[in-house]
Amino acid sequence: MHILLVHNAVIPVFAYGGTERVVFDLGKALTQLGHKVTFLVRPGSHCDFADVLPLDRKKPLKPQIPRNVDIVHVQTLPEFDADNDFDPPFIMTEHGNATTAPTHRFLNTVFISKDQAARHNSDQYVYNGLDWDAYGPVDFAHPRNAYHFLAKAAAPEKNVRGAIDIARAAGVRLEVLGGRRLNFKRGFRFTPWPSIGFHGMVGGAEKARLLNESRGLIYPVRWTEPFGLVVIESLYFGCPVFSTPYGSLRELVTEDVGIVSTSQAELVAAVKANAFDPRRCHDYARETFSALNMAKGYLEKYEIVANGGKLHARQPWLTDKSTDMLPFNP
Repeated sequence: MHILLVHNAVIPVFAYGGTERVVFDLGKALTQLGHKVTFLVRPGSHCDFADVLPLDRKKPLKPQIPRNVDIVHVQTLPEFDADNDFDPPFIMTEHGNATTAPTHRFLNTVFISKDQAARHNSDQYVYNGLDWDAYGPVDFAHPRNAYHFLAKAAAPEKNVRGAIDIARAAGVRLEVLGGRRLNFKRGFRFTPWPSIGFHGMVGGAEKARLLNESRGLIYPVRWTEPFGLVVIESLYFGCPVFSTPYGSLRELVTEDVGIVSTSQAELVAAVKANAFDPRRCHDYARETFSALNMAKGYLEKYEIVANGGKLHARQPWLTDKSTDMLPFNP
């Protein structure tokens, strides 16, 4: 099968990355399974295992699609007319939470967690996966003297304040990956405590080093998490997860690799009592959230639509568009 992966980003990822890392790893896994992959992505991209075409965002999508592809796989909701922009079959992966119109998705939409799909009245989802070999080995003998928070700290729904409060109450050091000690983006925020370290946006070897030195991820988000790549990345490095249960997190964080709770006190107690097995966390991530597993899941969807089927009888609709901060209790 010849698969065109369309994404409005540059590949590969050299720093933090997110969806683009997933798309790149999906393409690599598909080629490992014997399929031909072409990327239609932003200029400046390159790849040694697939053809790369430059995406011109100012032009219609249809003329940019090669004639010899069997299926087109686009990411999230691009600006195109599904009725007129495609000759070959296509699917779309919804990676985020829609909060503005249109709240509907195409008949061949795939979601990235069971919860995200259910909130769109759908049962069609494929878990994100990553190429773990690209992350390198994990040193389980390395001293682990701190915990970490990994997200864009300036985003209030990520709740870095809650992570800091949990760490201080538990008496542990916290390394914040994705934020600065002094922040003016959403008003004035200054974190004076020396037990809280800040590293800004990190990726590559520096992120791997910090995760390999961590005892766990403290992640009390206050929004409906569509998936949570930071969760599976942390688990790969042997870090159990201490999080709220919102969105996909209840699915991803099983009882043997972490705890989910809306109670700060319960998360503090869990951090203090941390007896999770780092190797179990690592094995769970590798076995469950690999790029090959993701590719096999998408191939099942590709086969359905390539044979003229539809993933949904009716357009999936987002039922909960709330943007309120979800509870995080003392």
